[in-house]
Amino acid sequence: MKPGANGPTVTLCRGCCCGTTRKHPGVDHAGQVQRLRDGTAGVGRVKLSDCLDACAQSTVAVVSPSPEGRRAGGKPVWLLGVLDRDTEDEIAAWVQAGGPGVADPPGMLDLRVFTPARRIRTQVP
Repeated sequence: MKPGANGPTVTLCRGCCCGTTRKHPGVDHAGQVQRLRDGTAGVGRVKLSDCLDACAQSTVAVVSPSPEGRRAGGKPVWLLGVLDRDTEDEIAAWVQAGGPGVADPPGMLDLRVFTPARRIRTQVP
């Protein structure tokens, strides 16, 4: 089993809007992915999604709980506007602390939480 395979998963949207210089020209999109991977290494993992279908909230990330977090009642948490290092650092810190169901989101991360349409929510485990 890969390191972090049993930890929280961060799914980062890289579709038509999120992760593009066309919509967010001042963001180092490749660097963002690498910083999240580095920050969650050994305890969680980062997956890339072509599109999470919540383009108005770009850039979107979903933090899904670990098996332990699910047993504790944790559900996937959708985050909007993931465009800066402070937010990336808070996501990584949350994964390091155990993620949804295990730890509360750190810092100002809870201000980025949103609820997408039910049809969209069912696409992310």
